[in-house]
This record gives sequence, structure tokens and C-alpha cells, in this order.
Amino acid sequence: MSETTPEIHPVIDLEKAALARWCNGDPSGFLEISAPEVVYFDPFLDRRIDGLAALTGYYETIRGKIFAARYEMIEPKVIEIGDAAVLTFRFLSHAGSEGARMHWYCTEVYRRQADGAWRIVATHWSLISDHAEGVG
Repeated sequence: MSETTPEIHPVIDLEKAALARWCNGDPSGFLEISAPEVVYFDPFLDRRIDGLAALTGYYETIRGKIFAARYEMIEPKVIEIGDAAVLTFRFLSHAGSEGARMHWYCTEVYRRQADGAWRIVATHWSLISDHAEGVG
């Protein structure tokens, strides 16, 4: 198991690029880096989404509806274990479609493919509660 600095691990760049598109109403950045068997948890859904086809269907319902005027990826950290990389970070969006300020925890599990490309196999988003907002 090895820990890398956030500035050098390629999944950070993949995530930042996908977030930039997401905050402009385009979820395709995440779809393009997700594996066919991806699983997805979101606090606004009643259950887990299984597979890229189902995730694509869900994202199409919100395409063009999610925006953030300003956002921050806070304290990204990657722990790489063989061909897996676990990315954790806090995400803060401002003046967006979901409210004046939304604060999230995110965990993304990436798998390195045979061609060396990283793909998301598991995503988990959760809202940070009001009492935890003071954490930074």
C-alpha cells in the first residue's frame, strides 16, 4: 500500500476535469471515466445505482440542471493499493443550482485498467451535516 501526494496522482486530475464539467451542467466527464460495473451512492437517491448504463440514465435526467458558480475540491487524498486507488475529498460548491452553499464528502474508488487508464468503479457522495461544517 502506498500513499501519494495529491498533486501527482492522475486520478486527481481526472476528478478535477470531471467536476469542472459537472459544475457546468455536463455529467459526461464522470461517465467517460467510469467502468461498466460502476456503483454509485447519492444522498438524493433511495438506493444504489448499479452499472454504467443505469448511471448514464440517471445522469441524463439531471443533464443541464446542475451548476455551481464556484467550487472547491478540499484536501484530496489518494491511497493506491495495487491496481486500485481510493480518492477521498471534501467538495464545496457556492451559488449553485442546489443552493447557496453545498458541502460534501466524496469517496471514489478507481481501478487501473490493462491499458493503464484509471476508471471509477465506486462512487459515494454524502452531505456534510450542519454540525460538522466547522471542520474546515
